[in-house]
Amino acid sequence: MSATTEGSEGAPGEPRPSTVLLAFAAVYLIWGSTYLAIRFAIETIPPMTMAAMRFSVAGALLYGWSRARGAARPTARQWRDATIVGTLLLAGGNGAVVLAEQWVPSGLAALLVATVPLWLVILDALFASRSRPSRRAVTGLAMGFGGVALLTGSPGVGAGGPEELLGALLVICGSFVWAAGSLYSRYATTAPRPRMWVGMQMLAGSVALVALALAFGEPARWDPWAISAKSWWALAYLIVFGAVIGYTAYIWLLRVSTPARVGTYAYVNPVVALLLGWALADEPLTFRSLAAGAIILGSVVVITSEAGRGFGARRAVTSRLRRRSA
Repeated sequence: MSATTEGSEGAPGEPRPSTVLLAFAAVYLIWGSTYLAIRFAIETIPPMTMAAMRFSVAGALLYGWSRARGAARPTARQWRDATIVGTLLLAGGNGAVVLAEQWVPSGLAALLVATVPLWLVILDALFASRSRPSRRAVTGLAMGFGGVALLTGSPGVGAGGPEELLGALLVICGSFVWAAGSLYSRYATTAPRPRMWVGMQMLAGSVALVALALAFGEPARWDPWAISAKSWWALAYLIVFGAVIGYTAYIWLLRVSTPARVGTYAYVNPVVALLLGWALADEPLTFRSLAAGAIILGSVVVITSEAGRGFGARRAVTSRLRRRSA
């Protein structure tokens, strides 16, 4: 997949609908399952250390693969932008979630990440496209945020004490940082090949995560021999599926779709995470969380339909520009 509107790497054209569908499925379903995998991984691996291991391995695989297939060596400017994006998305956004899952259940952490589309649309309107969101888009975002607000003070999101509240605030702050990094990525100087670009971000982000691990004193409190088999398997899943497949699909979608449409993953992920947490980790699934999930799903319909029309308009404009330049 390409970071530009290409059907295949190196072949210009609009992305195939089937490719876009598969990319959304990866971001929706795989990322929904990573919240539980994170919880299992940090049971015996310190949070920042685990995240650094995840993205350093995944980044090295993607970068090495791209170089082996003939990708040019990245320029200094490309490394600069990859460092900014990787630090914001992986150390800031994902790092906050990993840290918060020490206190917040994985399913509820996923629900709190539903604030991402709100930040995406606001930041895009203020600093990127500067286009004012439609009333329909604002309504959909308000619905999603209302579902998140319904969780405030519930078990796992503040009712259990200050650590839960801190964890919830960490996730919300991380969501803002993730949105900022996502928008910056749309206008950054990228590497020609998407796998190279993603690998660069992961390598840069892992350096920032190592710095955070050292700042938190994790190496002094960690016994590598005490890592459980479950944590190892969870880390492997996060590397292959969550990082290599899911993250690559997300970065590609940011190039071929709109921020609001891509951001709807944050509404689907919580439903997947809630069900998996309940089924595999005995996390509570209360009426309150189910009601919040229903509201969030309703917002998906509103946002996706609105973003779909915007995507169609964007494609029409792109086609006109191409005809003019032909």
